[in-house]
Amino acid sequence: MNLIKEVKKAMKGNHSSFEKLILAHKLIMYRVSRTILTRDEDCADAMQEAIMKAFQNIHTLREPRYFKTWLIRILLNECYQLHRKRKNLIPIEELAEPSSIENGYEKIEIQQLLDVLPTDDQQLLKLFYMEDLSIHDIALILDIPENTVKTKLRRAREKIQKKYAQDKEVLTWKNGKNN
Repeated sequence: MNLIKEVKKAMKGNHSSFEKLILAHKLIMYRVSRTILTRDEDCADAMQEAIMKAFQNIHTLREPRYFKTWLIRILLNECYQLHRKRKNLIPIEELAEPSSIENGYEKIEIQQLLDVLPTDDQQLLKLFYMEDLSIHDIALILDIPENTVKTKLRRAREKIQKKYAQDKEVLTWKNGKNN
């Protein structure tokens, strides 16, 4: 499927082309929404709102080749809006202790490492490493220069490395290997 042709058709009002575009981008939309929202239901709500807004405003898209970036930007705005609304609500299922069997030790350890970072840094690392978005795409989505993305990624990695080294040092000391 030629995405640019489909975008141009969708911009002219072709509903079928718009549907094809959404189907082609639904996985990345879900994965990006999960970098901000924790519940699948919230991700679905944000995606639905983003799709509706994209459908209503596709005629405002200036450059068809930036459809993906434009769509992800709309999605991020919806995720942030939903996150702000639900910030103080804690679902009952999240009150239970996380099961290491359910989630796997690696996932818990990665999340613990990410938790030492500010939310913006966490999101940036998730977009780059887990969602495999390019620096260029992240810069477009977040509306910041590419060099700023590179700098923020480097600083976030340094913070995680420093925390990891500290945790490893504490563990070594607790096990009595530091004699």
